[in-house]
Amino acid sequence: MSLPVIQSKTLAAAGVKHAFFTRNGGVSEGVYATLNGGVGSSDAPAHVAENKRRMAETLGVAAERFLVPFQIHSPDCLIVDAPWSERPRCDGLATATPGLALGVTGADCGMVLFADPKAKVVGACHSGWKGALTGVAEATIAAMEKLGARRTEMVVALGPTIGPKSYEVGPEFFATFTAQSPDHARFFTPSAKDGHKMFDLPAFIGMRVERAGVASFENLGLDTYADEERLFSYRRTTHRKEPDYGRLVSAVVL
Repeated sequence: MSLPVIQSKTLAAAGVKHAFFTRNGGVSEGVYATLNGGVGSSDAPAHVAENKRRMAETLGVAAERFLVPFQIHSPDCLIVDAPWSERPRCDGLATATPGLALGVTGADCGMVLFADPKAKVVGACHSGWKGALTGVAEATIAAMEKLGARRTEMVVALGPTIGPKSYEVGPEFFATFTAQSPDHARFFTPSAKDGHKMFDLPAFIGMRVERAGVASFENLGLDTYADEERLFSYRRTTHRKEPDYGRLVSAVVL
């Protein structure tokens, strides 16, 4: 079967097979309805396995060749050339091996897909605020270069991410970003809550990727918090005091 997916215009134009999966088309129930890809959630493992099988089928690969790491909000990227027996702890993957689908999960954090169509190298990374600040996108670009890619040929797309109108943060968060660079203050705007600000995570990720010197960067502009029909959101679940939440998956394959 083929699941409903969201596509990047730039990746599609470059002939790169990819998918930003929505929350629709799976077998999970309740708060996980329906395409939950979160192995780390409390969803029934059989449901998650079936959901991931459907995703792999949509991508045209065998389930065991659909690779999603154990994400730890790090700046670490791993080069892979074959399926693994145990999920590695990292937040970025890169490969030059045809038929390996590289996936990352998210439920507000950014999911970024990379490709150098000329060198035939692809990558994916999970970029929450910690990963964005510490350089997971740059690490993914560097890993792809080790495989022969050139950043000046890379097309990059950011999928569903919590949007600037939905991400309220406290003063300590703002201080952490401006301590790295005073220029980071431009990604924050005042919020209705005293002492708090609204943070534009997609714009911050885009700045880091574009500053790395890639050929193009596309932000799909999809707010996980606001688009309940299609997208899971950790923050929306938290505000509703729900027991758990589903995870979205985004993936790219040669």
